[in-house]
Amino acid sequence: MKDNFHKKSVVFLLLTLLIWSAKAQNVQVSGQINSEDGEPIPGATVLVKGTTIGTSADLDGQYALDIPQEGTLVFSFIGYETQEIPIKNQSTLNVTLTSTVSDLEEVVVIGYGTAKKRDITGAVSSVVADKLENENPNSVQDILRGNIAGLNVGLSTTAKGGGSLQVRGRTSLNAGTSPLLVLDGAIYYGELADINPNDIQSMEVLKDASSAAVYGAKAANGVIMITTKRGKKGKPRIKINSNVGIASIAAEEKAYGPQAFLDWRTDVFESTNAGGFDPYEFSNPNTLPSDISVEEWMAYDGSTGDPETVWLQRIGLQPIEIENYKAGKSVDWYDKIYQKGLRQDYTVSMSGQGDDITYYWSLGYLNNEGVVIGDEFETIRSRLNLEGKINNFLTIGMNTQIAIQDESSVAAGSGYYTELSPWGSEYNEDGSLKFRPNEEQSGGRHPLYNREFTNRLDKDFTLNSTLYASVTLPFGFNFRTNFSPRYTYYERYNHQSAEHEDWGREGGLASRRQMKTHYWQIDNILTWKKTFNEVHDFNATFLVNAEKYQSWDNTMNNEGFQPHDRLGYHKIDSGILPTISSNDEYSTGDALMGRLLYTYDNRYSTTLSIRRDGYSAFGQSNPRATFYSAAVAWTFTDENFDDLNWLDYGKLRLSYGSNGNRDIGRYVALSDLNTGKYFYQNESGEIYLVNQLYVNRMSNPNLKWERTNSINVGLDFSMFNGIVDGTLEMYKMYTKDLLVERSLPDIVGFNWVYSNLGQVDNKGFELSLSSTNMQRENFTWRTHVNFQLNRNEIVSLYGDLDENGNELDDYENGWFIGQAIDRYWNYKTDGIWQLGEEDRAEEYNLQPGDYRLVDVNQDGQFTEIDDKQFLGYSEPRFRWSLRNEFKYKNFDLSFMLYSYWGHDGAFNNLKNRASFLDRRNSYVTPYWTEENPNKEWARLASDDAGVPFDVYRKKSFIRFENISFAYTMPKSLVEKAKVENLRIYFNVRNIGYYAPEWDWFDPENNGVTPRYMTLGIDLTL
Repeated sequence: MKDNFHKKSVVFLLLTLLIWSAKAQNVQVSGQINSEDGEPIPGATVLVKGTTIGTSADLDGQYALDIPQEGTLVFSFIGYETQEIPIKNQSTLNVTLTSTVSDLEEVVVIGYGTAKKRDITGAVSSVVADKLENENPNSVQDILRGNIAGLNVGLSTTAKGGGSLQVRGRTSLNAGTSPLLVLDGAIYYGELADINPNDIQSMEVLKDASSAAVYGAKAANGVIMITTKRGKKGKPRIKINSNVGIASIAAEEKAYGPQAFLDWRTDVFESTNAGGFDPYEFSNPNTLPSDISVEEWMAYDGSTGDPETVWLQRIGLQPIEIENYKAGKSVDWYDKIYQKGLRQDYTVSMSGQGDDITYYWSLGYLNNEGVVIGDEFETIRSRLNLEGKINNFLTIGMNTQIAIQDESSVAAGSGYYTELSPWGSEYNEDGSLKFRPNEEQSGGRHPLYNREFTNRLDKDFTLNSTLYASVTLPFGFNFRTNFSPRYTYYERYNHQSAEHEDWGREGGLASRRQMKTHYWQIDNILTWKKTFNEVHDFNATFLVNAEKYQSWDNTMNNEGFQPHDRLGYHKIDSGILPTISSNDEYSTGDALMGRLLYTYDNRYSTTLSIRRDGYSAFGQSNPRATFYSAAVAWTFTDENFDDLNWLDYGKLRLSYGSNGNRDIGRYVALSDLNTGKYFYQNESGEIYLVNQLYVNRMSNPNLKWERTNSINVGLDFSMFNGIVDGTLEMYKMYTKDLLVERSLPDIVGFNWVYSNLGQVDNKGFELSLSSTNMQRENFTWRTHVNFQLNRNEIVSLYGDLDENGNELDDYENGWFIGQAIDRYWNYKTDGIWQLGEEDRAEEYNLQPGDYRLVDVNQDGQFTEIDDKQFLGYSEPRFRWSLRNEFKYKNFDLSFMLYSYWGHDGAFNNLKNRASFLDRRNSYVTPYWTEENPNKEWARLASDDAGVPFDVYRKKSFIRFENISFAYTMPKSLVEKAKVENLRIYFNVRNIGYYAPEWDWFDPENNGVTPRYMTLGIDLTL
């Protein structure tokens, strides 16, 4: 019995040891499974290789599993590449799965729908906003700048930021050239500043007629489609993006300081009186040469008293300047105008997706200060995107955006900078700002004076929404209705105080303006998507559209407030000279559209579209127009004969179509009745006020759409197993029936009339390249290059012919048959007249130090027709951008350069010919003197002998646009604080530029340009 007990005890002990040993060899591994964009992948499978041990990720993409210490984990999910990772005693394994869906299978937003990138036949370029988060784009334009070939983005240097947009160059003479904006599938006529860049998911630019033709009458200038964010599967996600920054001056020019100002003013008077002054007449008497006494110097004009005072008077200084000079009191006006501005941008968002509802909500606050004191922009922006699935066939939703802009702050008068003497006074004796610092009419005003006496409220409220319902129908049909109302309310109240020295003469000035706009459009969209026999793929879209715009604009002004104006615009009725005006506008439009996208065997694609538009702004004879397009594409790498191993993918595209431009005033085709008042004196001498009614504008019932026909050839390719991919585009556009404001002879009784005249051709080339230069386990380096060039030509204007049958040019507007719209036509300069050339210069009433012009016909005089020449172009001849992106473990680094090359700009500072040089200051620039002759800079106060001309310089430049650095905290650390993601980033915009022939301010904007430095935190909970 005892032996049996011992045997059982030994067996039990051995079993216990075996179980304990088996458990001791197991470990618990947990972690997070994400996609490439950082989103969790719920339901992803985790298996121990070669076993049935496994689990699935929860809704947050997290997993936990007891497994052996040694072995390999296999991570997999549908649509993603499977990964195998050795365990190696690790307790935490975070995994990022790579999508197996190629870029070609990605869905791209096109007009009124979507399509696979593989099936697109038109010229469409995309940019994903998330990839630029480290650069902290402050505006929509910042996302686009340099990232899309064929899209030109202007540079705004104000606190508001932004910039103009232009797709594939200028195609019109008088009509607008801005692209059409489409926000979440609905046409958007609001400001881009109302859209928070943090809300944007992606943007597509439709550049050719085929891709843009579905917008017909509005799409001749291209289309920019903006798609905002939606909620994603998983737990509710809260994201906070907070950043602060500094705006400082990157490119500056300064005026003369106290002593340099006196030396410069001396040279001004010597140059102004060239050949007509005594030796050293305008020089400091303390620096006279030994052979000229002070008494002789004083006797030049019979002056008496203090020689130093006489000298300062001779060079134009006013009594207060002389007083301050002797007291050693000077002012640096640069510091009174410019500053380092504080920039703040905060956005919080919440998003998620359940079984039946998807939501995204954001609230953003932005407050920017510019580099000019008082230049401020403040906005609050909120967005709510909701989509609910009611049942298996009905989905409803809304995309709503609210924005409040505040531009009430009054900026300092930076234009006065070079008018102000450093020896002027900043304050009056009582400490108040001095209106005219040197007490002289032409000597400039205190840059902060107007700001001090202005009270302004300038706010804009905007509500933009799209309400939609989508019904899934049998046989692949879907019907969707979009209703997109837009409401804006703008108010600007302004009071200019009577305490101001100028405005006080009118007893103070006040104005109130209130403008309300209401716009709506409705889109009824029927789509049909069907695939037959797995090779015939149909995607058809049909549209019925209607729109209405209405605005009410009221303005009231008053002055001469009694008994005082201290209540400003709050008591505007107390003035004695009230004026009231109003401007209400109304327009309507409608459209029908059909489009078919057919693809055979994923190799051959074609797109056909037709759209008919109506718009009330055109003449009664042409209220409607029809626009069409056709495009084909061939994926030749899917053919059997393709044996190029280095070429992964190749697609040829060809498109042709017609789009319109309706970007003109709402009433330019109609006669305009105006009212007015005037004083009438009758025969008895009595004067009384009379009302008048008159026709102000000539009507044109035949006015119609400006039409652009274009052809586009494109090549999409990918090489070396995806290492290099890109797109090449060539296009030509023909814009006819140009909307031109044509001048009329006086005998007609009207100055101008809007007409359809002429033709402008536009052609260009674009290249986009992306490459993965290096890809290792912890390091990736990618490069993106864009290149574009564009040429336009005026083919025809008014059809007026000369005696030889050649069409006449428009000299007044500078439009010439066979030349580009932006071609300069002016007198050509040929350097500076130098010493020894006095006689030749005298023939043109000039002298050494003045600019020499080329007398083409050598007749001794200058006339436009005979002597002006074609000199250059105001628009760049080509543009390129280069972006590099580096990723090492949790570190991200990127930088971008862009370049505009081959264009010219007027640089008339070279003439040293600003008005009132004897009473103002100047930027520090070279100038011609007899002692220091110059071949490029004219003498001070140079003469042009009554022949106005411009001096041009090359403005080619390369800009180091931005550099961005970010660090993402390891998930193993942030998860302990219940944080999903934490990223810290730092970026600098407008670091510097290289301009070999332009040495004056910034070549892109000809003025003070800010540099932005930003530090931010991106937190996801």
